[in-house]
This record gives sequence, C-alpha cells and structure tokens, in this order.
Amino acid sequence: MAAIVERFAPSPNGALHLGHAFSALTAWDAAQKKKGRFLVRIEDLDRQRCRPELEAAMLEDLRWLGLNWEEPVLRQSERFEAYTDALASLEQRGLLYPCFCSRKDIDAALSAPQEGAGAADNGPDGPAYPGVCRNLSEPERANRKASGAKFALRLDMRKAIAALGGGGVVAKLSFKEIGQGPNGEKGRINLSPEQLVERCGDIALARKDFPTSYHLAVTLDDAHQGVTIVTRGEDLFGATPIHRLLQALLGRPTPHYRHHRLIRDDLGRRLAKRDKDKALAALRAEGISPEQLREQLSL
Repeated sequence: MAAIVERFAPSPNGALHLGHAFSALTAWDAAQKKKGRFLVRIEDLDRQRCRPELEAAMLEDLRWLGLNWEEPVLRQSERFEAYTDALASLEQRGLLYPCFCSRKDIDAALSAPQEGAGAADNGPDGPAYPGVCRNLSEPERANRKASGAKFALRLDMRKAIAALGGGGVVAKLSFKEIGQGPNGEKGRINLSPEQLVERCGDIALARKDFPTSYHLAVTLDDAHQGVTIVTRGEDLFGATPIHRLLQALLGRPTPHYRHHRLIRDDLGRRLAKRDKDKALAALRAEGISPEQLREQLSL
C-alpha cells in the first residue's frame, strides 16, 4: 500500500493559534502513526496581507510543536501558471463566464424578492451567487471588458454538471469522510447536484485581485503534491463537494477527507488570528510546553 500523505496549509497573514495547532498536530500524528509523509504548504495568494516574517514565525511555531516536514515548502505564489492553465481549460470548454458584479450588486440581487423562495442558505462562500451576469450576451460581455470593467470568473454550475454527463452521473461522484462533518456526516458522501446548484451556486474561481480562488488552488495543489488525506476543520466540509466536482472536471485524483472539530474560545466562538491571547507565540511566552498544549487540546 502506498504511504499516506498528509499536509498542513496555513496562510501567513497572522499568527498561528490553538486551532491551527490542533489541525497540524492531527495531520502530523496521523502521518506518523502510518509511517507516512507530512507536508507543509504556504497558502500565500493574498500578496497584500501575507508577509515573509509571518511565514517565518509560523514555521518556527510548527518546529516548536515538534513537527518536521519535507523541503522545499510549496508556496501557492509560485503556482500561478498552473492555476491559469486550469482556468483556460475550463474556459475553453465554455464552463466559465465573467461576472462584473460588485459586492453591493450581489447583495442587492440577493435582497430582492425571490419567487417561490425564502432566504438563501449559506454555502461555502456565503449565499449562492444569484446569477446576475450568467445570461449576459457575448456582445455585452465584450463591451464591458472593453470598457475596462473588472470581473471575476465564475463556474457555471449547471453547465459543469452537464459536462460531466448530467445530474445522474454527478450524483454517483463521492468522497470518503474519515473524520466527521458538522452534522455527523462520515463514510462515503455522494454529491448532490441540487445542492451544488442551489447552495454552492456559480462559485468564483478567480477574482478581480486574485489569480485563483481557494477552491481551485487547493484542488490543484493537493493533486500536485500527491496528498492522500486532507485534514482540516469541519467549517470546510461544505466546500468539499466543490473540490470533488473540480477534481472530476480537471481529471485530478480524489483524496480522503478528515474534517475535525473546531477549537473555540470560552464563549463558543471559533478561534481566529485576531485572538492574540490564543496565539502559539503568546502561549510559548507564558512558558507552556508542547506537551501541555497537547493536553489542553485533548490530543
């Protein structure tokens, strides 16, 4: 049997906290138990917020936890060509369209009365995009581009499903959950074409100021690195059907997924990088040892 490959993929836009430690240690422990490989990937697409000194501090925190990984570390900022090629492939197949909507435009469309519908359920990127630009004519799109209007590239979810053979074929696509989703989901999870259309909607795969989205980048990078198990928080469980769909569209392999519980503060809120008192550097300064931190996290 091939060795398992686990990874931890932080963004260097702030300090690592207890939640990051829990995810990294969960992946590391699983790799060690199976004598597998452990990788670190730096997700530094946001060139304005991601900084080298924050990356260096993150790697220092991980070493303090007792982790080591294969070198060199992969950085998403070095992978723009791969993302561009994948976007071009999808665009050539007619699966992408330009979206000229601002956040204000989208909010206005979502707040308008919807025939036969209540409030939109939140998907992995918030409420599903209402499709304002989906039906623009080609001349209108060309005119807007010529005027210099900025645009995102969205995946036409209905066309993507049709390109794979239709809803019946997509419903046979699945991924294996070896952890647990937020509602107790585990085992073999089948894709729901209806959920992809109604809840995920026409997701953005590249934005005005980003050459790719998280969804596209993580799908391509996990395949590029040969990751066999994706360990991450249960808050990303809802994004996994999108990643499975992209794997099918782009001919990439499907890893297993281990979604884990989130680490929360005393008020039950999920930890964020703004919670400086829970940052690993702050805990280290207080004299907490890696062993004590593991005990605190029930590892």
